[in-house]
Order: sequence, then C-alpha cells, then structure tokens
Amino acid sequence: MVSDGIDRLGFLIHDVQRLMRKRFEARASGFGLSSAQWRLLVRVAKEEGVAQARLAELLEIEPISVSRLVDRMEEGGWIERRSDATDRRVRMIFPTTKASEAYNHVKSLAGEVYEESLVGVSPEDRRVLIRALDTIVRNLADGEASSLEKVRNTEGAAA
Repeated sequence: MVSDGIDRLGFLIHDVQRLMRKRFEARASGFGLSSAQWRLLVRVAKEEGVAQARLAELLEIEPISVSRLVDRMEEGGWIERRSDATDRRVRMIFPTTKASEAYNHVKSLAGEVYEESLVGVSPEDRRVLIRALDTIVRNLADGEASSLEKVRNTEGAAA
C-alpha cells in the first residue's frame, strides 16, 4: 500500500501543537503562568463573564480543577469572580486589567510563534492548511463551531 502520509496525520497535528506550545511557553515564561493558567486566561479574555462551570467545559477539565485554578489566578490578581445577576449560585469569571494587558502582549508572542512555524510555507499553502484543518474540525466537532468559524462570526458581528 502506498501511503500519502495520512497515517501520520494525528502524530503531525499533535507534534505541531506540542512544539508550538513549548515555543510559546518559553517566550511567555516571564509572566510566571503555567500552561493551564494561560489556557484559562485566554478563554476568560476572549469570553469575559464566562461562567465557571462553562469554563470547565471549554478547558475540558473537571470543575474542581477549574475552581482551584481560578483560586490561584484570583490570588495572583489575574481574574475576578462575580456572582451572576440572575443566579447568585453561578460564578462569572472576568479578567483584570493585569490579565488584559498580558493577553494583548501574549497575542503578539503567539503571532511570532505562528510566523516562525510557517516560514517557508507559501501564502496559498497557508490558506489551504487553515481550510483543511478547519474542515477536519467541522468533520469531528459534532455540531460545535470550529475556532475559525468563531473568529469569522465575531468579525462579522463587529462589522
């Protein structure tokens, strides 16, 4: 059987994600946040006022783990909890000014890592890569919107 490399697809996607995360974490280490804390901070920055339970779903970790993570982030001045106006049992998570400033800096760092990872990839191949990965996500997402679709929807709403 002749292989077109498809048998390595999962390994390649995993390796790219791991190497990009490693490069990003090295660049962002000055903030003193763990990988899990960065993931939480980015989610909270993108979805201000997200419910703590929803945050657990988005991060794909147990609610108790999110609670502990939120505790540490709150103690560090990165986020704040607020009660929901309609249901005081629900805890909403908001970024602090410190977190918003860090997030803006981190977006720049992430862009640098993306550019480094795509050196030698033509603009057309970049578009093909993004479209192909977005298609894979849609094929596997069981109705969830892909990250690219979420960005498009956000941009469309802002226009």
